Amino acid sequence: MTTDLSKVADEKGIRYFLISFVDLFGVLRAKLVPARAIGDMQEAGAGFAGFAAWLDMTPAHPDMFGMPDPDSLIQLPWKPEVGWLAADLYMDGAPVAASPRVALKAQLARAGEAGYRMKTGVECEYFLISRDGESISDPDDCQPKPCYDQQALMRRYDVVSEICDSMVELGWGPYQNDHEDANGQFEMNWDYDDALKTADRHVFFKYMVKAIAEKHGLRATFMPKPFPNLTGNGCHTHVSFWSPDGKTNLFADPSGELGMSDLAYKFLGGVLHSAPALCALFNPTINSYKRINGSVTLSGATWSPNTVTYGGNNRTHMVRIPDAGRFELRLMDGATNPYLSPAAVLAAGLDGIANNRDPGKRLDIDMYAEGAKLKGVKKLPLNLLDALRLLEKSSVVREGLGTDLVDSYIKLKTTEWRSYTAALSPWERANTLDC
Repeated sequence: MTTDLSKVADEKGIRYFLISFVDLFGVLRAKLVPARAIGDMQEAGAGFAGFAAWLDMTPAHPDMFGMPDPDSLIQLPWKPEVGWLAADLYMDGAPVAASPRVALKAQLARAGEAGYRMKTGVECEYFLISRDGESISDPDDCQPKPCYDQQALMRRYDVVSEICDSMVELGWGPYQNDHEDANGQFEMNWDYDDALKTADRHVFFKYMVKAIAEKHGLRATFMPKPFPNLTGNGCHTHVSFWSPDGKTNLFADPSGELGMSDLAYKFLGGVLHSAPALCALFNPTINSYKRINGSVTLSGATWSPNTVTYGGNNRTHMVRIPDAGRFELRLMDGATNPYLSPAAVLAAGLDGIANNRDPGKRLDIDMYAEGAKLKGVKKLPLNLLDALRLLEKSSVVREGLGTDLVDSYIKLKTTEWRSYTAALSPWERANTLDC
């Protein structure tokens, strides 16, 4: 039985609902709907003009409707009279296939038909910076190795604790908060869950962190590389497959290498096979490639990969197997789309299973120190344009996510690349003005 949002509004004291969707660029869009109208919106959807968002539509397209998912409802802890709802996009009565949440649900349906239920967890790193975006917000946070620095963490206690208290109130199961490897950088972890639920929470988490930071006179950014000398923002993603009832971990096998099943390694083979093309989705901005191909930072390590390798409990590889039954994918960054990212992982993993893709032998070396000595290892693209060209040629991603979505994404991102290359940077003027 579908939840009646009008009754929920009365029971919970919700006066307004945010009916939200995420576009292809990961931008969170919404309409603010008074509770008196939520019944109509639940039945017919909130109307949007698709051209006004990054969805590769024109002004001539008909109305697009965001159908709110009642199961996604989150009451804003800092403003409980407002309820947030994730929406699926429809046009002319059909789902908009080239929209991120619809794409993820389609992949989950494919996996479900094969008897798989994907669970994910994300580690969202972010910086607390000045409102003008020019510097970190805490000038005393200046250690060369600031990771886990208690003093710096506690100087931002008011912000971090409010975010964590909100997650506790929402029932997400947060279990640790820390100061990360860069000055001004933080990470907060909560329990893994079904992939769609994690994706919805990921979207809301980014909004919540920014909103609470603003309450405290600060600004939060998930930008992949906001400061050239500091470690960038990753979004490490943990992935596992479960039985349809969610009780049996299909990636776990006590007799398998590192406690991983044959199914898991085929899934991994698929991810490794398509990783260079997937960069366009996992690392979706021009700035992303300053993180995955960055120089050594102030702390001594970038903590991000630039080659397609995997290892055991070893953070220098693109994929880490921290313990039995799950993979940690370390390629994604803070700009990754919370819906497209797991959808792409799932499409690649299902391809690996269907085609028995072999991930090869794991590498038990320090990739940061010894990676340059290896021969024949696939490299990740050096920039967004290279990644988009690889995505365009990927039959795996096209067959998985659909040609409409892939073509729309490439078209819009190529336009963004052209805008970037048309702009003159201070570096260009400093180095080529007198040539």
